Amino acid sequence: EIGANRNAILLSCTKGIEHTTGMRMSEILREKFPHNPVAVLSGPNLAVEVSRGLPTATVLACTEPQCAVELQNRLGSARFRIYTGDELTGIELGGALKNIFAIAAGVSDGFGLGDNTKAALLTRSLAEMIRLGTAMGGKVATFYGLSGAGDLIATAYSRLSRNRRVGGRALPEGWKRSPFQPRRAHAPAASLNRDV
Repeated sequence: EIGANRNAILLSCTKGIEHTTGMRMSEILREKFPHNPVAVLSGPNLAVEVSRGLPTATVLACTEPQCAVELQNRLGSARFRIYTGDELTGIELGGALKNIFAIAAGVSDGFGLGDNTKAALLTRSLAEMIRLGTAMGGKVATFYGLSGAGDLIATAYSRLSRNRRVGGRALPEGWKRSPFQPRRAHAPAASLNRDV
């Protein structure tokens, strides 16, 4: 059996959903440590940038609001801005679901489909994140915040993102170029001049 000091605040910085149960990380912690407050931290927190001291914002929620403030005071700094809340579900689901969409963004990059396609993909991804996340108990506003839209943007566009890189490598050998041929939106100027 696992034991923990009952005064310890358990902070999950893990982004994912358990495969066999569908449980979020905070739910697993609460099941194993029912007497401890459980907190989650998520947002656009690329580890390399955080470790370099680059300005970063994140969101932290806890089952006990006072614990969230205590963690904010202990972990936050001028360059690591922590916002607090009490909505664990949406924060965790935003952090987990954006991984899937970032892989898709990497595939789009690998095909060379361009930024317009990627923007459309991510806009629809955010809509899907909100639909699924709210069906699972999250609040809409949370998905528009740091742990939803913010994390999705950073993970889908950053060269530091592992998920984006995984998506870019998922293409079969020889498929580095777009299978789509660009269409001309306008006739060449020379032919227009001839017709006038």
